[in-house]
Amino acid sequence: MPADGRYDGRAAVVTRVVVKRLLVGVLVMWGAASLIFVIVRAAPGDPATLLLGPDAAPDQIRELTAKLGLDRPLPVQYVSYLGDVVRLRFGDSYLFNRPAMAEVFERMPATAELMLASTAIAVIAGLTLGLIAGGRPGKVVDRVVSAGTIALQSFPTFWSGIMLILIFALALRLLPSAGSGTPAHLVLPAITLALPFTATVARLTRTSVAETMREQYINTARSKGLTERQVLLGHALRNSLIPVVTIIGLHMGGLMGGAVVVENVFAWPGVGTLVVDAVANRDYTVVQAATFLVAGIVMIFNLAADLVYSQLDPRIRLESAA
Repeated sequence: MPADGRYDGRAAVVTRVVVKRLLVGVLVMWGAASLIFVIVRAAPGDPATLLLGPDAAPDQIRELTAKLGLDRPLPVQYVSYLGDVVRLRFGDSYLFNRPAMAEVFERMPATAELMLASTAIAVIAGLTLGLIAGGRPGKVVDRVVSAGTIALQSFPTFWSGIMLILIFALALRLLPSAGSGTPAHLVLPAITLALPFTATVARLTRTSVAETMREQYINTARSKGLTERQVLLGHALRNSLIPVVTIIGLHMGGLMGGAVVVENVFAWPGVGTLVVDAVANRDYTVVQAATFLVAGIVMIFNLAADLVYSQLDPRIRLESAA
């Protein structure tokens, strides 16, 4: 019976934390949607003129502006916009003449594919490098990994992408430089997006493993006759993953931002290229729909990171995060 009571109490705490995180996420999404509403309307240019062309008659421009609802006062537009957001209705795209959210959803699989591939590369490579360096602190391999990760974090994403294109696409002709359709097209953009993330995971894993290897229970494991590999993988790795999992969840939002650059460098048909085209053409509805969807995805990743973090280390009490 006491065990059931503890379980019920734990479940109640988890429920409270999830509800609070969701409420915070709703506020974040409202803020993001409001901010993009202000930004796209403060940008220079007139959507009606861009759609009709510079040779359009003033009457045509006024008619299209009224049809788009852009002739109304900004507060009225904002209230109407928030009402549409609550109903997940963002209107039709000016450029594609179809629901804006449908256009975003159509591009999302390509972005999700790019993000998942880059995350897998970053996690596998980052954990491997971090374990190797953290298990041998102060050694040559530790210094090499530390210097390499600093360099990776220093390179701009677009520059890394261009260099990979010059080497593997133009010079060696091993991989396509742009486009999509085959697994080969995914390699260069996924690596480009993963490089700074790999450096972050590697540095954090290295620091965490190096600290864990100095704990008393590690010495106890060694005294039992376990090899360094068994100690590292069987004992040090689990506790070292706690901060790494957290940063992975939080960094997923950063991947969305990096995907905008990478997709445009490699002409990858994802949400990033869609948003850039929409901004250039003042397609308000697409920009707002994409922003709302990305904010929701970031909120879900942050919530998942909090929950996984608590499960990896049972000593951590969710009450402290509440």
